[in-house]
This record gives sequence, structure tokens and C-alpha cells, in this order.
Amino acid sequence: MLKRVIVWVALAVPLAAALALLVGYLRSGNDCAAVTAATPDRPMQAIIRCDYGGPEVLRLESIERPEPGDDEILVRVRAAAVNPLDWHEMRGTPYVMRLSSGLRKPKDLRLGVDYAGTVEAAGARVTRFKPGDEVFGGRSGALAQYIVARADRAVAIKPPNLSFEQAGAVAIAATTALQGLRDAGQLRAGQKVLINGASGGVGTFAVQIAKAMGAEVTGVCSTRNVELVRSLGADHVIDYTQQDYTAGDLRYDVILDNVGNRSLSGNRRVLAPEGRYVLIGGGGPDAGRWIGPLLKPLQAVLLSPFVSQHMGMHMARLSNEDMNVLASMMQSGVVTPVIDRRYPLSQSADAIRYLEEGRARGKVVITVD
Repeated sequence: MLKRVIVWVALAVPLAAALALLVGYLRSGNDCAAVTAATPDRPMQAIIRCDYGGPEVLRLESIERPEPGDDEILVRVRAAAVNPLDWHEMRGTPYVMRLSSGLRKPKDLRLGVDYAGTVEAAGARVTRFKPGDEVFGGRSGALAQYIVARADRAVAIKPPNLSFEQAGAVAIAATTALQGLRDAGQLRAGQKVLINGASGGVGTFAVQIAKAMGAEVTGVCSTRNVELVRSLGADHVIDYTQQDYTAGDLRYDVILDNVGNRSLSGNRRVLAPEGRYVLIGGGGPDAGRWIGPLLKPLQAVLLSPFVSQHMGMHMARLSNEDMNVLASMMQSGVVTPVIDRRYPLSQSADAIRYLEEGRARGKVVITVD
């Protein structure tokens, strides 16, 4: 009897899980039709998507402008930026992310996180900001003329020596670089750090931040980007078309891997015995639809307990504290955002399409009229 019960339970659990996913899939949806059909009282232009897919699903629509709550500020966006996060959210890949973002259709119609702009209104309990303040930060839905943001979250006063376009390129990439080096990598002055993908969005910030922390920096990039990476302060630059960094003789205390194009065993070979490997990204928009770029981080995490080196991954956690740390670095001039291309809001699809090619040097910025 007990054996029969165990068999039935073993069959029932996966069946119930599959049924729950099916019901969730069929019931998942969004209010896109209602949003686009309504005539807004306070209109603004924003990039939205009603379905998952490639850049062709992105649309510039006139929707209702948000109003700030008591703890929020209303920001007139002057510039934003696109990140790999945006193409993952746009496509709904890897599919596992749809468990939270919507199985069949995206729950959140808006896209974008990085922004910079001017405070237009502040809630009754907001004391840190006032109308007219120039700010930058990270908030979902940034590809729009206006956003509302919690005043105690990832937002800070824009350094006066930065343009809106530069400040609008900071939030995700610079925070990822800072936290990847400082927290996950535990980088200290005098240590050797290698940054794979040193000419990309995260990489251009990472080279500058690592130098500001007093590290000896080696950047890995293609031939056309060698001089760019060197100009950012890298002590050594490896052209990956001429040399495989995992075949070299040097050993690094920290490896910040923005590409994930070398094996974990190869990275371990050039990592110091007690070194730290921090995987940030890797893989394009078509790199595995179910788990995608999560596979190598999972392998690193599983390997770490069995080796002397620390093998792991890092995802940025946007915060007010780190926005202010970055603001201080940029105001002092030790960190300057690198901008590759600029696109108007109406061409956000082209901006993401270009980013997906994996050839961007620094950040791809969206200008907002």
C-alpha cells in the first residue's frame, strides 16, 4: 500500500506542476490593448512592448504620464541607455525569467532602467530632492519622457561635470562594475585584476574603477579597442585576436569576466590560488533560450566549494548608496562614462538591435526630447 502511495505522489507532483504552469501560461497577459487605446489626460511618449520578441515588438506610444507618490519624485528624462538586461526582458529569455515577468506576455509593458533627467515634482515626504534638481539613477521603464522613482532608492544628484547623456549611461553597468570588483571580487590596492571584455559597457567602467581602487589592471579586448582600453588607464592590454589570456603565464587575484567565452578551467589556470573569479555576463540574445547565460554561472557556483579559488557570479543591486559612490568618482574625474552611439527615443529598437551585435564600445545611449 505504501509503495502505491509513493508512486501516485511521484506522478501527481510533476503533473500538478505542469498543470499549474499551463494554467498560468493561459491566464498570463497584460493590459496593453487598454493602455494603447486610451486617450491620456497627461500624455507622454514611451517605449512599450505588448508581446515578447525581437526589437520589432517595441513601439513608441503616447501613454499616461505617471504621478509621484508621497515618497517619489517625477523625473523628466533627458537621456537613458540600453543594457543586455533590456534585450533579455524584451525577448523573455532565458525562459525561466518568465516565471516572474509573465509566462505568455510581459506583465510590465515598459522597458529600460538607466536614466538621467530633471526633477519636475517631488512628493510630500521627499526632502532630498526638489524641482529643478538634475539627477541620474536606475528605475524600470526609463525609455520614456517621464518616470517616477522612490527618492530613497537608486537615484542621486548628477555631477555638474557630466552631461545628461553620460549620466544616463551609468546605473546598471557602473554599479555592476563597482560591486563586481569591490564586493564579489573583494579587490584591494596592489592586487592584479584582469577584466575580460574591457571595452564594453561594464568593462569600460571596470577598468577605471579598478585603477581608482589602486589595482594593477589588465584589460582584454579586440584589436580595434586596444587604444581605448589603454586610454582608460589599463596597465596592460591583451588583444584576444592575438593571444588567449588563459594561456598566459601571469596569475591574477581577481578576474572580472564580462564575456564568458573561456572555460572555467582555463580561468582557474590563470587565477591565483586564493583568487576570485567573478562572472558578470556572457552569451548573446540567442545563447540558450531555457537557461541561457545562467548555465555557466551555475557551473561556477557548483565548482567553487571544491576548489581553493572562489568561483561565482554577480548581478547588480541598484542602491542609493552606490549611486552616490559613483557620483563622487565621476565628479572627481577618476571615472568617465564612455559613449559609443546615440539614438533618439523613437529609434530604441535600433539601439537594442545594435547592442545585441556585441560590438558596442562603452554605452549605447537614448536621447529623449
